[in-house]
Amino acid sequence: MTKSPRRTWFTAAGSALAGVAGLLLPVFGTAGAAQAADSGIHVSNGRVYEADGSEFVMRGVNHAHTWYPTETGAIADIAAKGANTVRVVLSSGDRWTETSGSEVASIIGDCKAAKVICVLEVHDTTGYGEDGAAASLDQAADYWVGVKSALQGQEDYVVVNIGNEPYGNSGYAAWTDATKSAIGKLRSGGIENALMVDAPNWGQDWSNTMRNNAASVFAADPHRNTIFSIHMYGVYDTAAEVQDYLNHFVNNGLPIVVGEFGDNHSDGNPDENAIMATARSLRVGYLGWSWSGNGSGVEYLDMVNGFDAGSLTAWGNRFFNGADGISTTSTRARIYGGGTGGGGGNTGGTAPNGYPYCANGGSTDPDGDGWGWENQRSCVVRGSAADTGSGGGNTGGTAPNGYPYCMNGGSTDPDGDGWGWENQRSCVVRGSAADR
Repeated sequence: MTKSPRRTWFTAAGSALAGVAGLLLPVFGTAGAAQAADSGIHVSNGRVYEADGSEFVMRGVNHAHTWYPTETGAIADIAAKGANTVRVVLSSGDRWTETSGSEVASIIGDCKAAKVICVLEVHDTTGYGEDGAAASLDQAADYWVGVKSALQGQEDYVVVNIGNEPYGNSGYAAWTDATKSAIGKLRSGGIENALMVDAPNWGQDWSNTMRNNAASVFAADPHRNTIFSIHMYGVYDTAAEVQDYLNHFVNNGLPIVVGEFGDNHSDGNPDENAIMATARSLRVGYLGWSWSGNGSGVEYLDMVNGFDAGSLTAWGNRFFNGADGISTTSTRARIYGGGTGGGGGNTGGTAPNGYPYCANGGSTDPDGDGWGWENQRSCVVRGSAADTGSGGGNTGGTAPNGYPYCMNGGSTDPDGDGWGWENQRSCVVRGSAADR
């Protein structure tokens, strides 16, 4: 199996400038008033929603399909770990073998069968301006228009991530106009899906180019349906940097996800705990890099060994099972029968005690005590003896975001942000800013 080089990483010049990233101030105002049409996955007031109006928070994994096209079970394996989204690496043919329209349709089918949302990205643009082999965003846009037949009618299931890390640390000032132009080409070419755009500077935006120009880029989309993606590696090695960046977008009503991050990297040690905790508290999506197949010295970013779903690495175990990880914060998309605060039907959602409901009902509860076992963690059988605590009053039950209400009210919330800590996990203070 050939290990494909993933990217050229952060240069010395970028590292030197990263330290001043937090000093650059925002220059745009709120964009919260702009809304997309409420069809398919769409943006409204800085949040991502499904067609039925259910808020959708991405909790997912990146999968390097274009380098490992025979690993066709990866999407289902990722979904089985509890992820609600898979970001899939494709190629426009400018750098690697082109992912054909029929192949795109097959990948979408795999995502739908596994009940995850597909974020599809063209990887050939990585490091444009610094890496001479990289393709431009305009070339990526041409690719998407060329495979639009596979995307049309899939607006409930697919987000189009125009190009991965589309500028390196050279020429990145052109990111704004190039991104606007690519969005325009996709919309005029008939692509109606929600779009995602990556930051420049190898995705890390240490220059704050995306941050400072996001409002105008969002407004350039006639559908007002563009999501911004920041990649958090060595630039984001403190909680303050993570919180400052994500809060800026949230406070300005602009949709943001952490499209890639890891627990280690050669350009610095990212604060994965802060990334995951901040994303959880802000209801911001995150997509960890990556399922398996990393090479060129970054093999430690693999979540499983050799595409074996039963062989989690240390990073994979932390990502799926650790604090603020997939197992405790991921909720299946409503279009697949999931949803927050109890979910739809008889499966999916979160029980009042904070554990997920068993997706397979009582079939995973052989002793009939109401507790099952799915996706490597305990779950609650809906309506069983374990499905308790949903009563009235000011305590107990589950908040709309899927976290349990704090049994002791605000006494466990010393900083007043609406989040408390009880029974070794986060809880929501009823009626607080977090209760939404």
